[in-house]
Amino acid sequence: MWLVGAALAEGGVVYLPLDDRPPSWSPCSWGIVTCPPPELYAGRAGADPERLERWLLGASGSVLVASLDALAYGGLVQSRQSTLSAEEALSRLKTVITWKLKNDGAVYAFGIIPRHPDAKDRARNLAVLRRVQEWPEALQEGSYFEVPWDDALPGSPAIQEAGTLSLPTRPGADEAGQLMLLRALRPGLRVQVLYDDPAAAQAVIRYDGIPLEDSVARQVRSAGAFLVERNPDLILLAYSGHNPQKAALLVQRNLGQAPVAIADIAQVNRGDPKLIDYLLRLRLYPRLAAYTCWGTPANNLGSALAQGGLFLRDPQSRQARLAENYLQYLYGQVGRPWVRERFPEPLREEAARYLFERLKQEPLPFMLGTQLELTGISFPWKRTFEAAFSYQLVPVRLSQEGAEPLTTLPGR
Repeated sequence: MWLVGAALAEGGVVYLPLDDRPPSWSPCSWGIVTCPPPELYAGRAGADPERLERWLLGASGSVLVASLDALAYGGLVQSRQSTLSAEEALSRLKTVITWKLKNDGAVYAFGIIPRHPDAKDRARNLAVLRRVQEWPEALQEGSYFEVPWDDALPGSPAIQEAGTLSLPTRPGADEAGQLMLLRALRPGLRVQVLYDDPAAAQAVIRYDGIPLEDSVARQVRSAGAFLVERNPDLILLAYSGHNPQKAALLVQRNLGQAPVAIADIAQVNRGDPKLIDYLLRLRLYPRLAAYTCWGTPANNLGSALAQGGLFLRDPQSRQARLAENYLQYLYGQVGRPWVRERFPEPLREEAARYLFERLKQEPLPFMLGTQLELTGISFPWKRTFEAAFSYQLVPVRLSQEGAEPLTTLPGR
């Protein structure tokens, strides 16, 4: 974490999230960035671009990680619905240039190609991104701009649109802020990629729209990292769901070589309980560098890579991220279906209260010397798609941690 500390010492990292959903907003609680006041983001109504602009112009730092869609339109959903003209959007985005000239800092910015068919004016969005790539070379020096595409399901023109741009492109959206923070704060990470099923690497994956190995390679490049076959700083396991036992063995065999981060892409918006069962029974889960399962394949790959890299040498923060992601796993597996069966949207506070009581019945894992304890639940956008959690890690004696020997695997 010395690079993170160095950036903070030099003036700090200013982070402008895509929106206030947990994947975008969570870095604001990690202690490594300065974020806008939460009241500038209004849930599904989006952020106020004018107030964001004023805040950004008053925020000093050596690094800016920024969502162009938040500045131009107010967020991801608003980028699909806004009636703003391309010229009006670009006028708002010039705030990024002003910030760079004022602070002489590095800028890491991302703009999203929206999903199909939700976007009302794809031509406008693409025109804005084309103009951004034409910004003077001097303004881009020492900075990085990229364009993730959102949910490229069959029929989506997103990949073809991405092909018309000279900026780096890749699948994803919600994880982009986390990945840009990794590029800004810990560039040059050496990453080895493993698969539970090597054949899955060549398969085109749903929502990404490209082969898995291509998606992985683009995520790694986006992070400013390098793919290696030996001596990695971090191992990224892309788990496709074909062989949970093999995945657990891969983790067990490679932990001595480098920290292992798992992107659980077996399903969308939920994890594989068979894999989690192996990881918990073998006490491997708390020893991971990261685990993610909350989104699409690109979401999970990018956030596992980002969290694994950012907290590579920060055990306390790594344990916190693992705790948060276990709660996201539990929500996808138990919480979301339970709420959807019982409560209509928009969700009221009673839904969170009853869900809290329901999830308190679920056993939570021991971490490294601590017990995960759920303390609260909220629905930031008053819908079941995402939930936010509060928790604590309660210290325990080692003798309390019931674990099976690491030398054996449970039967299938």
